[in-house]
Amino acid sequence: MGCDGGTIPKRHELVKGPRKVEKVDRVAELVARWFYCALSQEKLRRPIVACELGRLYNKDAIIEYLLDKSPDKTPMESASHIKSIKNVTELQLADNPAWCGDKESIKGDKYDDPQAARFICPVVGLEMNGRHRFCFLRSCGCVFSERALKEVKAEVCHK
Repeated sequence: MGCDGGTIPKRHELVKGPRKVEKVDRVAELVARWFYCALSQEKLRRPIVACELGRLYNKDAIIEYLLDKSPDKTPMESASHIKSIKNVTELQLADNPAWCGDKESIKGDKYDDPQAARFICPVVGLEMNGRHRFCFLRSCGCVFSERALKEVKAEVCHK
C-alpha cells in the first residue's frame, strides 16, 4: 500500500521548489481594458466616457457609482479618483465598418477574434484594440490615434 519499505522516494518528490509566478496573458489584459467597462466589468456600450487616466467606462455605470451614497459602499479603486461627472469626458468614437460583433447571432459556429475592434481612428483607420495608442481631446471628446496626432500637425480638432 505504499511506504512499506519497498519504495525509495526521489528528491523531487520530497523537496518542493519555489512556485512559478503566473504571468498575465497580454491579449486578455488588452481585451479587458479596451472592450469592458473598468468599473462594472460589462461590455462597453454607448455612451462611453473616459477619465484623465485613460480608463474607459459606460456612462450609466459612472452615474450609478456617483449617485450611490450608501455608507457601506466599497470604494472601487478603478474609479476612486472620479468625484463628479465633470471628471470624465464623453467620447465621440468612429465605428469600424469591418466589425460584425453584435450584428450576427452567436450560435457558436463562428470564430470570434478578440482583437477585432469595434471602433477605429477616423483619420488613419487604425483599430482601437490596444495595439496602438489612442488619445482623446478633453474639449470635444474626439478620439484618434497617436499616429494621426503626429501626422496632422494642427492645434484644433480634426473634425
